[in-house]
Amino acid sequence: MSQDMSISDVLQRLQDEAKAGNVAVGTLVDALNSRGFGPLLLAPALIAMLPTGGIPGVPSVCGVLIFLIAIQGLMGKSSPWVPKRLRRLAVKQQALTAMTERAMPVAQRLDRWFRPRLVVLTRAPVSQVVALICAVSGLAMIPLELVPFASGIPALAVTLVAIGMSTRDGAMVVLAALAIAAGGGLFTLLG
Repeated sequence: MSQDMSISDVLQRLQDEAKAGNVAVGTLVDALNSRGFGPLLLAPALIAMLPTGGIPGVPSVCGVLIFLIAIQGLMGKSSPWVPKRLRRLAVKQQALTAMTERAMPVAQRLDRWFRPRLVVLTRAPVSQVVALICAVSGLAMIPLELVPFASGIPALAVTLVAIGMSTRDGAMVVLAALAIAAGGGLFTLLG
């Protein structure tokens, strides 16, 4: 898969995979492989950022997931490790098709805003620094859960980093990393 594929192109690839029937999680991870850790960071960050982040325990679980995913990026892994047992689980064809169809209009809008620019900022060593910041943000979400919806602040910044990494938009990655650092500094000063 080309490294400059848009998010819409990635969704189209997932739809093509679903045409053959149920799709194994391993196949999905492989289809997203060139996108690195961005898509995997995006899922828990969005869950923590949206109203679901107000459910007790959800921000902590999402923070731990963000930490674990980001640590793999920090260690320089080119793609996320997924246990074999999880790789063999299958996603139903209908569910994958429905999800990609619902996500396509959003992806097309994101493709207009986010595009490959300052791509060097999405690669090591910068990506490893950003992964460290995301890992710390994930851990910070755990105590922030005590303040209603406070964990949404680092979750928003991780969401922006994940979108930037997924679309190879280095400008967004740097902007989001600065937002994470500023937010962390503000909480430190106020705490």
